[in-house]
Amino acid sequence: MKKTTLLLVFCCTTLPLWAQKPTDKKASKQTLLLYQKLVRWRTKGIMFGQQDALAYGLNADQSRWVAEPKRCDVQTVTGDYPAVIGYDLGKLEFDSTHNLDGVAFAKIKQDIQDTYQRGGINTISWHFNNPVTPTKNTWDKADSTIKYMFASVQAMQTYTAWLDKLAHFVKSLKGKNGETIPVLFRPFHEHTGSWFWWGANHCSPEEYIKLWRFTVDYLKNKKGVHNLLYAYSTDHFKDEAHYLERYPGDAYVDLIGFDYYHRNAPASNADFVKEATRMVQTLEKLGKQKHKLTAITEMGLEQVTEPTWWTQIVWPIVQSSQLSYFLVWRNGRPDHYYAPFEGQKSAQDFIKFYRLPQTLFLKDLQAH
Repeated sequence: MKKTTLLLVFCCTTLPLWAQKPTDKKASKQTLLLYQKLVRWRTKGIMFGQQDALAYGLNADQSRWVAEPKRCDVQTVTGDYPAVIGYDLGKLEFDSTHNLDGVAFAKIKQDIQDTYQRGGINTISWHFNNPVTPTKNTWDKADSTIKYMFASVQAMQTYTAWLDKLAHFVKSLKGKNGETIPVLFRPFHEHTGSWFWWGANHCSPEEYIKLWRFTVDYLKNKKGVHNLLYAYSTDHFKDEAHYLERYPGDAYVDLIGFDYYHRNAPASNADFVKEATRMVQTLEKLGKQKHKLTAITEMGLEQVTEPTWWTQIVWPIVQSSQLSYFLVWRNGRPDHYYAPFEGQKSAQDFIKFYRLPQTLFLKDLQAH
């Protein structure tokens, strides 16, 4: 174990006992257990996560490695795996063998199973195409898509067929004893921005909420999916009212979070810390009011250009919080990576960050 003790510098209040259950009243035993663990772990520290951490990464010379068994850049640097690992299911709707980032769905499934068996946490997002015009991808801006979806029998048939494929995939995730693996599902994310067809400028708050509720109800009630925890995830938000403008309701959300990236470093360093801290404080206030788990569901500085980014930028933002986790984005290419690899300029600082008693990686979860 990397730490001899976990210092409880975090506030040790937890959710009321009655609230320590998922919103899905038929949630599987393993999903309920995961939820309770998330409640407990957040009093011990904050979990570190990364997108596609097991799928690919970078060698010391910045060449890529792809699909090497048990390999992970974070593990290469620290000797430990992330506590949380993210995946995306984009192109699952088309029965593709690989997702939108070129990762085989068979590999994703295996990695989810391996992470679960090791005691880690899995989270999935879904950059799926436009159900009204399926040739348009997630980033093809299209006004009123949700309005047209509910007005068109054909579009709704397309969407529900895609949901059927999602349901089949998540229900097929099994542990070694045949149990269904619980997963954090983060649909329709970054909706306070407008780069996706479900973004703020392309649909009304009422339409967004309608789509969210329809999706959750369909998965739970029509397809019998009971191994998902649902995460509501904005991009940057101005205040509480802005954050909650499209919130689908407490009965439809298990975890609230936001995505926020650090750009234009080092000139923006102080502003990034200040703004991210404000957002964390707002999020945690809402989490306490609504009895919801909280997280920074995506963050990062591309190419981690600040050598002490982990201890001098990230840690001040999260150190006094009760966030469940924060997740950095993928190590996709030499010009597009968010976690250190062997020899990367922030690697030594990341090791210092790893050794903090309050940062939780896989070995910490295995020990509790």
